[in-house]
Amino acid sequence: MKIAPIYRASLECNDLDCKIVHTGQHYDHEMSQAFFDELEIPEPAYHLEAGSGSHAVQTAKIMVSFEKVCEQENPDVVMVVGDVNSTLACSIVAKKLCTKVAHVEAGLRSFDLAMPEEINRMVTDAITDYFFVTEESGVENLVREGKRQDRIFFVGHVMIDNLLYQYAKLNNDPGKHFPTSKLKQAYKTYAFLTLHRPSNVDNRVTFAEIASALNEIAVERPIFFPVHPRTRKMIEKFDIKLSDKIIMLPPLSFSESLYLWKDAEVIMTDSGGIQEETTALKKPCVTIRENTERPITLEVGSNVLAGTKRDNILDAYTASLEKAKRSIVPEKWDGMASERIWKVLMNDGNGGIC
Repeated sequence: MKIAPIYRASLECNDLDCKIVHTGQHYDHEMSQAFFDELEIPEPAYHLEAGSGSHAVQTAKIMVSFEKVCEQENPDVVMVVGDVNSTLACSIVAKKLCTKVAHVEAGLRSFDLAMPEEINRMVTDAITDYFFVTEESGVENLVREGKRQDRIFFVGHVMIDNLLYQYAKLNNDPGKHFPTSKLKQAYKTYAFLTLHRPSNVDNRVTFAEIASALNEIAVERPIFFPVHPRTRKMIEKFDIKLSDKIIMLPPLSFSESLYLWKDAEVIMTDSGGIQEETTALKKPCVTIRENTERPITLEVGSNVLAGTKRDNILDAYTASLEKAKRSIVPEKWDGMASERIWKVLMNDGNGGIC
């Protein structure tokens, strides 16, 4: 979702050869290849096929494979996005080969070292050459950590580039081809839920607490719930009881997911990206986490941080419906972040791509 607008924008740059490397961290077809097809991303130049495993195993597999790619291609810049294991692995490999690293979505911090993503963010930013930042807090975090200010670029958010691009496509398409079209038409109002974070679903007590709140909300309005494979596994393992009004769906493509949540009364999530996307569309959002690395969505956006306790989630659910009415869209979340990124890279006077 993040590389799609970046790749599209690269096609407008003269004398630029932009190659996509698919690490294979997300190895399920429904969670990976379907996204490539739908987001109009070409077949990757390389498939590393890292697959599953512990954080260490997965990161090591990616590093070994990506080193061979870099040795063969000798790129001027390696661009990494977000905070997944692929981000960490590829940035380390690039830097050890003396290749410049560009980190898209740099500077975000949850200040929670129990989150694997936080470690990935911090280590990647420790060796990054080009920091492309989505919100002002990212700039502040990087400056506080001693990063050079002339290497920090507040460009906006490529996720919002993709969101607005896909949203415009949906406005020209009634969505009748989606398998969930009949479901959507059957309900006047509904909520939309995503839940996959290990800290939420891998702990029986925490998951049961969250489920209790969701069951209560479902009394008021049904909840559409595309279930991540990890979450489905833990529902079965812990015997989590969910209301019949929580309608469990298979994993959805980005467009079909957007097709559902853009018209939901409220979105509940533990994802990072959806916090931002809902803020961009001014949709009520309840984040089922104890913290967020995206504070702008709380400060000016439509997001409410709920924690994981039943009563707190219920309070946040009510609060979100009102907060969205007075929310605003953050600066530079205008669909042009990718163009700004390439402008920096192609015109950098300090040894960039040009």
